[in-house]
Amino acid sequence: MTTPAERFGASARALSGEPGVALSESRGFTRDSLMVRGKLFAAVRGEVLMLKLPAERVAALIATGDGAPFDANKGKPMKEWVLAAMSADWEALAREAAAFVAGASARGPRRPGTVAQTGRAPGVRG
Repeated sequence: MTTPAERFGASARALSGEPGVALSESRGFTRDSLMVRGKLFAAVRGEVLMLKLPAERVAALIATGDGAPFDANKGKPMKEWVLAAMSADWEALAREAAAFVAGASARGPRRPGTVAQTGRAPGVRG
């Protein structure tokens, strides 16, 4: 039987040729994770793969049993993060996550009132 680390390694190798995708070299939280343009999109955590996906996709994976909510030990599930089950297609989901995060970083910040949206620094009037 394939271990989660082996499955993640296979997915990481498959995605390593994609533009901007890199395996994290960190030893902290982002160890054993994949990043696109410096943004985390997939990481192996124990027996599951943690992924950043659109909220609707996260809800669908949870509904079908292919995923579980991720709450970062804060008690409230994060809308755009899911823990993919061993039964799920990790490589396909990692590709979805990479595309989602790459698209989000290309669009820029989403928070209202950011410099990119207002043209001025937070707290600056005028």
